[in-house]
Amino acid sequence: MISEKLETYKNMIYGEKRDVFFRFYELLKEYNARFNLTSITEESEIFTKHFLDSVAGESLFKKNASVAEIGSGAGFPSLPLKIVRPDLKFTLVESTGKKCEFLRVAAKELALENVEIVNARAEELARDARYREKFDHCCARAVARLNTLAEYCVPFIKKGGSFIAYKGDVAEEAEEAKRALKILGCGRTKIFSCQLETAGKRALFVADKTSSTPALYPRGNGKERKKPL
Repeated sequence: MISEKLETYKNMIYGEKRDVFFRFYELLKEYNARFNLTSITEESEIFTKHFLDSVAGESLFKKNASVAEIGSGAGFPSLPLKIVRPDLKFTLVESTGKKCEFLRVAAKELALENVEIVNARAEELARDARYREKFDHCCARAVARLNTLAEYCVPFIKKGGSFIAYKGDVAEEAEEAKRALKILGCGRTKIFSCQLETAGKRALFVADKTSSTPALYPRGNGKERKKPL
């Protein structure tokens, strides 16, 4: 499904949406020296490893969905997704203030509406009633191993929604995370793979939320990383 749509996504990034993506690239270059946003700096690599990689999961987000992104960093996959899917409503959760500053500038400069940037730690924000189990999807890219990432993300998702993780080779992590996902309220899982040109193999891991997350989670105080479920 994803591999079949890669040409469509490439046509959007390099064609009809080229001006917006190029402006995003310019902003990354401008702010990267100050905010350490990405180690990837070549234009062609940014377009493939950041932009194309981000939009590869576009079909996994339902129409008009509310989406929380954990550990937004420079806005991947959220901002490229928003460019190609303006119907999506995003809440970007990022704990580093300078990165939040960049995200606000980028959203404004790229004229992206319905993008909220929250400067907070995910394990703390997930206990806020305004955000807990309020989203159709929660996504993240390159934040943590799957069992840890699930504890950060799943509490934000409402029943019937899904957890979407952008990964490389995810088979080992998926097996490792089975217990965590069950505890957190997730049921069926799927893995979608594709080859992103020179960027190599990419995988999108999806877990459906089937029941409410117990109030204990996320545990906080670093336990998500130190003692994964």
